[in-house]
Amino acid sequence: MRDSCGQIEVVIVNDGSTDHSWRMISEHCRRARGWVGLNLSRNFGHQLALAAGLEASRGMAVVSLDADLQDPPEVILEMLEQHRRGYDVVYATRRNRGQETLLKQITAKAFYILMENICRVAIPRNTGDFRLISRRALTELCRMRETHRFLRGMIPWIGFPQTQVFYDRADRTHGSTHYPFRKMLVLALDGIASMSAVPLRMAYVFSLMLFSVFVVYVLYVLFEHFVRGTEVMPGWTSIMAAITIFGTIQLLQLGIFGEYLGRIYEQSKNRPLFIVQEVVSEESIQQPPCSENC
Repeated sequence: MRDSCGQIEVVIVNDGSTDHSWRMISEHCRRARGWVGLNLSRNFGHQLALAAGLEASRGMAVVSLDADLQDPPEVILEMLEQHRRGYDVVYATRRNRGQETLLKQITAKAFYILMENICRVAIPRNTGDFRLISRRALTELCRMRETHRFLRGMIPWIGFPQTQVFYDRADRTHGSTHYPFRKMLVLALDGIASMSAVPLRMAYVFSLMLFSVFVVYVLYVLFEHFVRGTEVMPGWTSIMAAITIFGTIQLLQLGIFGEYLGRIYEQSKNRPLFIVQEVVSEESIQQPPCSENC
């Protein structure tokens, strides 16, 4: 690959691992030319660790890749070919999702359909964080300092010419995923809240729907009492209906508003997205190009 791609730099990010990963990474990076190891001060999460690696890279075309090798590195050659044709972003899109559970396949499909309908940008389906991004696109990405990052939506938002290459994803041969359903759900919520204000608008829709239910129920009670002569406890129906319906509306709205308010609070603190504890390589590392714009 080095012969066809020219000079290559490999950046490995250690996101606060508790095993011997950093020792192995640092020993290798001190010996191997073109290898750079980044050790974060703690576990910041997948999206921020990925941001750290992207911002530390110095190439004119940067490829992000998970370390489990389920995504074959051979696809990088196809991505580079598309980049030479003028594309700034090249997504590696899975033809199949390997041996994933039926629940994960269904929820993933539902998530992409939902995002297509509420976002203003098209997010490619079956596309993870295996992608190529050009230097100018990466520079614009580095200017985006969201605390709750959803790169699968942020990168399509940047624009520039974008395309896809397709590949068959391999099954996991060792270990287990560190991205269980709970983390996937958090990532999905981050994506929805980061890329769209539709949930805020949906609060009004749900309010109107619940209010309609309340009106229908009151009309039903009045019909039963005045037309059919059914005895009801005076005041009980109206009080319970008002408390239940309007209480539900208020709690729903407060929950949605609180979610967005919490994100505003986190962003307003203006903390760094990540903290690099140590950088190791054979050669001295200069300031990453993105840092000038971040």
